[in-house]
Amino acid sequence: MAQNRSSNTLVVPQANQALDQLKYEVAQELGIQIPQDGYYGNMATRDTGSIGGAITRRLVQIAEQSLAGQSGFRS
Repeated sequence: MAQNRSSNTLVVPQANQALDQLKYEVAQELGIQIPQDGYYGNMATRDTGSIGGAITRRLVQIAEQSLAGQSGFRS
């Protein structure tokens, strides 16, 4: 049997709830309904990809703002 070797482990486990909240916020903004039972198998790949891409863009934006505020350097 193959072992599940997911590299998607959170560096900060307490961030799990915040990431879930972000997922639901992004899905709502995009007009995509996330299944209540947590099974994504019936969702279109395009929809799940849209949610993931929007989350990534938002996280990068948050990181950029955080770095800009920490360093005091503005270009």
